Amino acid sequence: MPATLWQFDPTHSRVGFAVRHLMVSKVRGEFAKWSGTFAFDPDRPEASTVAVDIDAASIDTKEPQRDAHLRSGDFFDAEHFPTLTFRSTKVERAGAQRFTVAGDLTIRGVTRAVTLDVDYAGQVKDAWGGTRAGFSARTAIDRKEFGLVWNMVLEAGGLTVGDQVEIDIEIEAVRQADVKAA
Repeated sequence: MPATLWQFDPTHSRVGFAVRHLMVSKVRGEFAKWSGTFAFDPDRPEASTVAVDIDAASIDTKEPQRDAHLRSGDFFDAEHFPTLTFRSTKVERAGAQRFTVAGDLTIRGVTRAVTLDVDYAGQVKDAWGGTRAGFSARTAIDRKEFGLVWNMVLEAGGLTVGDQVEIDIEIEAVRQADVKAA
């Protein structure tokens, strides 16, 4: 049975994150430039695949100095590692409209297995005759596992940047064509 090929619509989607700052609040940000495709079959999720490429230099936390620091060798080292990637390895049903997507996330040349919890919002015909689908996904990673180890000890104890990074993704995708799932 074929899976349907979809393309992300970046203007109606978001790849975001949040991390503790000074142990008392969260800094939120997103990546402005990213692309990818996926094959999705809601009836046979195991036939689905996802591939995403994220431009590390497109990080945006609404604070230019912090963004420059995040692009530097202290964090993403965007000059030497310009792309973050995610490649799915397994998709499974976790409920009526829920899936888990396991895959390999690569940051700074370091690849680790992660699992995304995904909610499927369904499909709709758009005003131009196309078909669109919506997804929300989330996971958390330990930034140190990817070589993002910079930090500073606070005068009162604790650290400037938390280790756990919450990843929050909102996707609207456009159906492209039917393809045979691998």
